[in-house]
Amino acid sequence: MARVVVISPPFHSHARPLAALGAALGRQGARVHLACTPAFAGLAGRSGLGFTELTVTRNANHGIAEATEQDRAEARRLREFLDATHHGPIATLLTQARHRGDDMLADPERVLHDLAALDEELRPDWYLVDQLSYSATLALHCLDLPYATFCPGHPSYLPTTPDAWFGLPYAWPEALRPAAADLDRLRTAAAANDTAFTDAFQAVTRRHAPRRPEPARAFALCSPHAVVFNYPRLPWLPPAPAGPRALYAGHLVPPADPGAAPLDEHWQGVVSRLSAGRRPLVLVALGTFLSARHDVLATAAAGILRHTEASLIVAAGDRVTEVTAHPLLRAAAPGRLHVAPAVPQQELLPHTAAMVHHGGNNSFTECLRAGVPALLLPFSSDQFAIAYDAERAALGRCLDPNTLTPESAGTTVAALLAGQAHGITALSSRLRPLGPTWAATRLLRRMPARP
Repeated sequence: MARVVVISPPFHSHARPLAALGAALGRQGARVHLACTPAFAGLAGRSGLGFTELTVTRNANHGIAEATEQDRAEARRLREFLDATHHGPIATLLTQARHRGDDMLADPERVLHDLAALDEELRPDWYLVDQLSYSATLALHCLDLPYATFCPGHPSYLPTTPDAWFGLPYAWPEALRPAAADLDRLRTAAAANDTAFTDAFQAVTRRHAPRRPEPARAFALCSPHAVVFNYPRLPWLPPAPAGPRALYAGHLVPPADPGAAPLDEHWQGVVSRLSAGRRPLVLVALGTFLSARHDVLATAAAGILRHTEASLIVAAGDRVTEVTAHPLLRAAAPGRLHVAPAVPQQELLPHTAAMVHHGGNNSFTECLRAGVPALLLPFSSDQFAIAYDAERAALGRCLDPNTLTPESAGTTVAALLAGQAHGITALSSRLRPLGPTWAATRLLRRMPARP
C-alpha cells in the first residue's frame, strides 16, 4: 500500500483539486495525508485523507480572499493586486511579478526544515506537490525525496523552452492583446524573476544539500517521474518537460457519490425556482480572489438579464451587498437573479446552460467536464493563456473585463446560449473518461516505492 503526502499551498482553488486527486489515490488503496495549514483540515477529512500541518507560503485564501485573515503585509499585497486589475493585464501581471518572491518563495529554509521533520514522522513513499509551492519543491529536491508534480494552472506554468517565462502568457486572446512595448516590459520583469528565483534555489541547495545538483532553472524544476496537468491535452500547447511522464488529467472533478444528492435542499430550491418554465440558467463567478470586482459581476449580470431570457446565479464573495445594490441591477427581476457569497460550482454546472468566469483553471476545466460554454473575462496570472485556448478550441468567447458593457456581455452570452461554442461537445466527451481516478491510476503505476 503506497503512502503519499499531498502538499498544497493554503489556497482553496489549489487544495480542492489536490484533495480530489488525493481522494482518488485513497480509493485505490493508498494511504494519503494532505499537508497544508490548519484551515484545510476539514477539507482533508471530507475527502477521506489524513491531515498534517505544513505552511509553504505566508499568504492564504480559504475560499473568499477578502474574508481570509491575513497579516498586514499580505492584506496590502492583496489590495495592490485587486487595484491593479482595474488597469489591465500588464499592470496586473507586473504587480504579480513584483510580489512573486513574497508570495511564492517565502522562508525556503524553514520549509526545508519543516518538511524534513514531516518526512521523519510520516515516512511516505512519495509526495505529490503543487508546482506553485516552490519552497516545497526545492525542499524535496534538496532532501532527495521522490515526488510527483501537480501543475494547477495552464501547462505553460512549467517553462520548457529558453524563450518561455513564468508570468508571461504564451498566447493572448484577441480582446486583450498588449502592445509590443508593454510585452517587453513584462518579459523583462519575468526574466528578472526567473534569475532571482534560480539564484535563491541554487544558494539554498549549496548551503543545505551540496551533493545535490543545483537547479538550472527554478521555475522549470519538477519531478523526474511524473507531472499531472489539470488541463486537457490540446495540440497547440507548449511542449511538456522532457523526462517525466506528462499526465493531462483534463479535469479534477470528483466522481459523484451515488448515495448523495448532488445539491443540498437549499440549492435544489434555488435551481428549481430559477429554471421554472424551462428558463436557461447562467452562472456568473469570478473565483475566490476576483469576486472583489463587483463592478464586473454587476455589469455581466445586468447585460444577461437584458439581452437573454436566462436566469442568473452570481457568486459575489464578500461583495453581495455591492452587487445587489449596484445601479445596473436595481430594476432586476428578483425571480431571475440569485446572488450568494459562494456557490457549489461543480454541482451547479450540470444545471447550467452557460457560465461567465475569469478564466481560472478550475472554472475552465469544470465547464469542459460539464459541457458548458463560457464567456471568459481574464484579469491575471494564466487566465489570458486559458482564454486564448478556450477561443481557439471554440469553447467560448473572451472579452476585456475592464471595457465590458451590459450590451457586450449580454449579446455574447446570448450567442453562447444559441450554440456558438461548437467545440464544447466533442472535447467534453473526450475528457469525461479522464479526471482524478484516471490520473491516480497512472501515478500509482509510475511512482517508485520507498526503500
